[in-house]
Amino acid sequence: MKKEVGRVTEQERDEIQMLFERRNGLNELAKILTVDNPELYERLVNDMGETSTKFQQWWNRMGEKYQWESADNGSWEIDFNDCTIYLVTSV
Repeated sequence: MKKEVGRVTEQERDEIQMLFERRNGLNELAKILTVDNPELYERLVNDMGETSTKFQQWWNRMGEKYQWESADNGSWEIDFNDCTIYLVTSV
């Protein structure tokens, strides 16, 4: 089930969209990168960790700021086109 629970500003949307795209790009890079280059592999792992942390911090910060409805087994998602936030649950 998908329920609209709020909106964010365009600036806030741009921040999470950049983190979303970076995280996806790093995940794609991880699929082709091998441990043959330990220095590059370590940088990738560190960057993935930092990006994932920033991504979750954004959701935590916005959830607190806007007091979005949440659910135990739910997650929020954003529509990048119109800045709408949805609560997604399995029902």
